[in-house]
Amino acid sequence: MKNLFSNIKGDIFGGITAGIVALPLALAFGVSSGLGPSAGLYGAIFISFFAALFGGTSTQISGPTAPMTAVSMVVIAGLIAANDGDVSKALPAILTVFLLAGLFQIGLGLIGLGKYIRYIPYPVVSGFMTAIGLIILLTQVLPSVGYYPKDDVEFVSKFNAQAQQVILENILKDEVGDGVLVIDNFKETITTAQKTTSKDIEKEAQILATKETSGALGAIKAIPRALQNIDWLELLLALGTIFIIYGFKRITTKVPSTLVALVVMSGIAVAFGLEYRTIQEIPSGIPSIKWEIFTGFSLNSITPYIFTALTLALLGAIDSLLTSVVADNMTTTKHKPNNELVGQGIGNSIAALFGGIPGAGATIRTVVNINAGGKTKLSGMIAGVMLLIVMLGLGPIASKIPAAVLAGILITVGIGVMDYKGLKAIPSLPRDIKIGPLKLSSEVLIMMVVMLLSTFWNLVYAVGIGLIIASLMFMKKIGDLTAERSDVKSLKEEEWSDEKEFPSILKEEVFIKHIKGPLFFGSTSDFQALYQQIPNTAKIVIMRLGRMQYMDQSGLYAMEDMLLDLKTKNVEVLFVDLLKQPRYMMERIDIIPDFIPKEHIFKSFDACTNWIKQNRKNTN
Repeated sequence: MKNLFSNIKGDIFGGITAGIVALPLALAFGVSSGLGPSAGLYGAIFISFFAALFGGTSTQISGPTAPMTAVSMVVIAGLIAANDGDVSKALPAILTVFLLAGLFQIGLGLIGLGKYIRYIPYPVVSGFMTAIGLIILLTQVLPSVGYYPKDDVEFVSKFNAQAQQVILENILKDEVGDGVLVIDNFKETITTAQKTTSKDIEKEAQILATKETSGALGAIKAIPRALQNIDWLELLLALGTIFIIYGFKRITTKVPSTLVALVVMSGIAVAFGLEYRTIQEIPSGIPSIKWEIFTGFSLNSITPYIFTALTLALLGAIDSLLTSVVADNMTTTKHKPNNELVGQGIGNSIAALFGGIPGAGATIRTVVNINAGGKTKLSGMIAGVMLLIVMLGLGPIASKIPAAVLAGILITVGIGVMDYKGLKAIPSLPRDIKIGPLKLSSEVLIMMVVMLLSTFWNLVYAVGIGLIIASLMFMKKIGDLTAERSDVKSLKEEEWSDEKEFPSILKEEVFIKHIKGPLFFGSTSDFQALYQQIPNTAKIVIMRLGRMQYMDQSGLYAMEDMLLDLKTKNVEVLFVDLLKQPRYMMERIDIIPDFIPKEHIFKSFDACTNWIKQNRKNTN
């Protein structure tokens, strides 16, 4: 506790400043997620406070971030669609997924995985971050021009026929479940269908229209129609916000330009009595626990999202620990990665219980905190309390913020979150792979695959595919390097120093094979090709294994295949200087002694040569 209050003045300034910076972003991310501004505020309040209290980075400021919000959007949109477009029905499942993500993070910290996050390849992270930026940019084009598909009567009417089909399918599903759908009682089904009103059809059509235009791909499809239906006031509010955010930074960076833009543009809209679209109303009371997480729990509804929850946990871990490294560099301290994951997990879990969206360590807010004087965990806790006070005192005022202003803020976030360092490096990266006539950089290929799949398909699967491709590329490179260093040649082509005295009369029937480096899945194909070079004149094969430090299961079976093949040709195989790990592997599946008797394993080449002289006669 002494350390916690060792820098009270600096921590108060740092926490308040970071909280002010977090406010507009929390509101914007909440709106972008689909759960509303209050969800963003709740996330910022609880994650900031509890991640600071239990985390392993003293100056870290946590809350909703662009990557976490982008993945959360996928979860929220999917579960809302699965619940007939009803947010209240979908909310228990949504928050359960977020709670799981927090619990997964705690688990990752407890089992000590924090230190392994750094092994995620840079091209995967780069492609993902650029995709996040693109998703935010594309999805904010529609609100920035004041176009909302569900309010476009002409567009919504195109989905009326499909809406009726969906309503009928839902009636049939319900009645199958209730046991009503039988031929004798089919009249009851017709009666139920006839009760469907035009408002029911319109509501379902609005849901379908929103679903059709959701995500980056849906936004692209809707852009032509949005440009034909521009609300010029909304566009001016968004452009004004963007202009102030970038312009005010040129004047001073001491005051957050995002907050200035929010206050100025909202003030103009309210003062002049403009007719603009506001964000959803922000509750002014103290947040309460969403008990429906437990009372409305359904395993079937969240099962498809368990992997997504794990992805959220991993993404939050990467996001937070990268920010921790930045904080370390600025403060010359050393964070505790596993403690940080536990703290982030606790913060996300508690935020989910109160209806908040998940978050992570936020780089900009952390940097602001440090520059303003924050040095201990107290600064992050104060940032959370600051946001709670703002929500309680200014909730009704904040509810008047124009939606277009938050869209403008998010557009600048989307532009800022893209990895320009990685994009600029594309022309200079070595083209180390060939696909048909094209020579490409493997790093660029991974980055582009992750970026495109994340933007237009699925964030979760894109990262998984990126990791698989990166792993395969790495394995190939290691295999190639191992193959380059591994020599398997006849004695006539190369002699090691202790082989020079080997009797020349035996050289036609004794073949010496050198294996340098590990025999593993990346080098087995080369190993198989090389052992096929053994001439038909060979009666004995000497395998020099002193430099084969490691053998995996793939290498083990490649060795077994070779020994089996040589045994059918009546060729004896002798091992020289077999190391501990490969010997253990071969003993486990009885290569030793079934194929290689222990008397055929020698500690030195001289001992092997003496055995050959004693046991083999020259057949020439």
